[in-house]
Amino acid sequence: MELFVALLTTLIVIPILKPLAIKAGLVDLPNARKHHEGAVPLIGGIAIFLGTLTAALIAFPNDATIRLFLLSAALIVFLGMLDDKQDLPVRTRIVAQILIGGILVYGAGHYIHNLGNLFYFGDIELGVIGTVFTIVAVIAAINAFNMTDGIDGLAGSLALNSFTAIAVLFYLSGNREQAMLPVIIAFSVVPFLLFNLSLLPGKARKIFMGDAGSMFIGLSVIWMLTLGTQGDNPSFRPVTALWIIAIPLMDMVAIVFRRIKKGQSPFKPDREHLHHIFMRAGMTSKGALAVICSASIFLAAIGIICEYHQVAESVMFFGFLALFAVYNYAILHIWKLLKWIQFCSERKKSSISREIGNKLLKTAACALAR
Repeated sequence: MELFVALLTTLIVIPILKPLAIKAGLVDLPNARKHHEGAVPLIGGIAIFLGTLTAALIAFPNDATIRLFLLSAALIVFLGMLDDKQDLPVRTRIVAQILIGGILVYGAGHYIHNLGNLFYFGDIELGVIGTVFTIVAVIAAINAFNMTDGIDGLAGSLALNSFTAIAVLFYLSGNREQAMLPVIIAFSVVPFLLFNLSLLPGKARKIFMGDAGSMFIGLSVIWMLTLGTQGDNPSFRPVTALWIIAIPLMDMVAIVFRRIKKGQSPFKPDREHLHHIFMRAGMTSKGALAVICSASIFLAAIGIICEYHQVAESVMFFGFLALFAVYNYAILHIWKLLKWIQFCSERKKSSISREIGNKLLKTAACALAR
């Protein structure tokens, strides 16, 4: 019932919000970085939140923690709407995100105090420092998903993958009640993707998620990862969370590292993200979407399988660090790598052409001999 409500609510509010967004000027206009056509309404995040809000209130009518989540979510969506409309200064956004993260830490009393046995010497307990660590994690998650919102369908698809993976982990641990919230959000994301990717029949106008949506998704993911990995009876281990959000996390850390290395602000927008690199290498936006989402699903599956079989946390952690090292090296040397791949591809094509030519010559020679 709740899942149908989430899906239907989001589907209904999108056509209602479209004309309102256009009148209010809540639209995305093309510029040097954004190459879409015309003014596109930035209402996807608002619609996803409204779908989540309606279904969550039905599913969890008396849950104080869920109510605090919905309050913090409403605030982050409002912040995102202001940013979409007025392009808020970075400092204002960060301060607001810290305050909203404080609801998770001090209001709900949930924060990351245990990082698990990452180095095989026992659990790493953060104690009071965990409150600060959690707020930093909130800011990181919000901005990680915000940075993925660069091509149609990417932020929504990565969100769908993350929420589904979190729900699976909750379900496998026997915590079916907590599995409901990520599934509700996932169902709320589906109608947005239908509009964003223009998959609906007729003349349904495209919509974008906007900062309201990417911030909401980032906050929701870190909220549920915190609930799932902390407490007396955690549903899964903290290291598994790295694999669930591997692509957004690695892309954010790599891009921040490159910007700082160049002496730029880590929050300066550019076209150096993974999806931009794929497209400059010759891929279509749909091709880049397919490759990145497939990688995200694959990495999340590794995390779930390792969690299910209780692979040592240190093995999972150092495996993730190795993966990130390879990823960062590949991104830093991407053009050399692409040239090498192109060279190998051309050599292979040339070799195949020679083989075909030799076979044709042999066939012709045999025919003449007869």
